[in-house]
Amino acid sequence: MAEVVRVSVDEGIGTIRLDRPPMNALNAQIQEDLRAAATALAADGEVRAVIVYGGEKVFAAGADIKEMARMSYADMVARAPALSSAFDAIARIPKPVVAAINGYALGGGCELALACDWRVAADDAKLGQPEINLGVIPGAGGTQRLARLLGPARAKDLVMSGRMVAADEALRIGLVDRVVPAPDVYTAARELVARYVSGPAQALRAAKAAVDGGLAMDLASGLAWESQLFAALFATADKAEGMTAFVEKRKPKFSGQ
Repeated sequence: MAEVVRVSVDEGIGTIRLDRPPMNALNAQIQEDLRAAATALAADGEVRAVIVYGGEKVFAAGADIKEMARMSYADMVARAPALSSAFDAIARIPKPVVAAINGYALGGGCELALACDWRVAADDAKLGQPEINLGVIPGAGGTQRLARLLGPARAKDLVMSGRMVAADEALRIGLVDRVVPAPDVYTAARELVARYVSGPAQALRAAKAAVDGGLAMDLASGLAWESQLFAALFATADKAEGMTAFVEKRKPKFSGQ
């Protein structure tokens, strides 16, 4: 079976590279390989940040429709939770994660990008959730993460119309965080997360957990969750180093512990 997801690590940054030409259609194999890649990079202490990248031509143009067209209701009842949890594994990597988007990020490709903390897109990129045109809705987080990111009205616009969004509009509405010339996408993504490689890994992990976890709670519960995570960091070596460095008026040297 061909390798459709490749993982590499360079200078503390892990890259999850989709490699199923021509369009990186997200079949069951690539979904499970994404889950395995996310699990491996989450556990690797040498990796401090992660890039999800589809290559120079396309991020991912969506699910493998030929594979899905053969599936019945019973088939999808069995498969849908695994599809959603595979992308959720990307979202749960306890490190900064950025999507580097060239070309199309549609359907499942857009959902995969939404599972990342940030999105860097090429100036000619197209994003969207066109599932409505197939008689279905997004099934791997699109309706939920899109609404949390853009608000319900804009999420409904994209999901219910199925329209594609150009990079300039995506930046304006907050669907992507940075737009750069197409040849610079991967480099820009590396630059975005490189700042975290030497940072306090446990505090970064806690910051991500606080924001993501708090979104699922009422304010009082979120504040209690934040307090718990904040207090826990006082048991870390990086807290001691950070505060000592501040008192001594020098730059901290974080160990990630």
